[in-house]
Amino acid sequence: MGRWGIVTLAAAAAVVTACSPSVADDATEDETTASTTRTPRITDDSGRPPVTFDPCYDIPDDVMDAAGYDAAKKELADMPMGTYTFLGCAYEGTLSIPGVLARYDLNVLSGNVTLEEEYDKNGHVAVSTSINGRSALLEVDPGNVETCRYVLETDFGIAIFSRLYQKDHSGPVPQSEWCDGFEQTVSTIEPSIQN
Repeated sequence: MGRWGIVTLAAAAAVVTACSPSVADDATEDETTASTTRTPRITDDSGRPPVTFDPCYDIPDDVMDAAGYDAAKKELADMPMGTYTFLGCAYEGTLSIPGVLARYDLNVLSGNVTLEEEYDKNGHVAVSTSINGRSALLEVDPGNVETCRYVLETDFGIAIFSRLYQKDHSGPVPQSEWCDGFEQTVSTIEPSIQN
């Protein structure tokens, strides 16, 4: 598993808290109207660009609800690493098909590593693609069972969409089904990414 894969697992395993208003949300009305760009909640000392897409705050709840995820239960995890930063948000899926599918869970991470760095780490499981014209990677790692990942290029680095298929039946889910319908979900969310 690549280093960013470990970052994804660490985000899922990190102590998370329910989303609460950020410091930027406490700004006065004058401050809000003067600037439409939120100051990043976390920065690092790497010299890399600040992460300007905050999944828990920048993806509208109605978009996530329409995509089949419960935005009311989203959770965030910040990961300042010193040499790079990841901001994450975890969503539980609402779709349930008894005997077939309990739900999909989704982690969205944005980080200030480049798409090239991601490819250098996980190129053995990645295929180049694009989402709404944005350069991306599709990653299906046989060692990361029932998970499908899209990694999208941004001005500050990357946004990672990692979906876990939560089955409610015994036996494995065929690898050919891990990504079913996920490209459309990511395409629907992608316009929320600034730059």
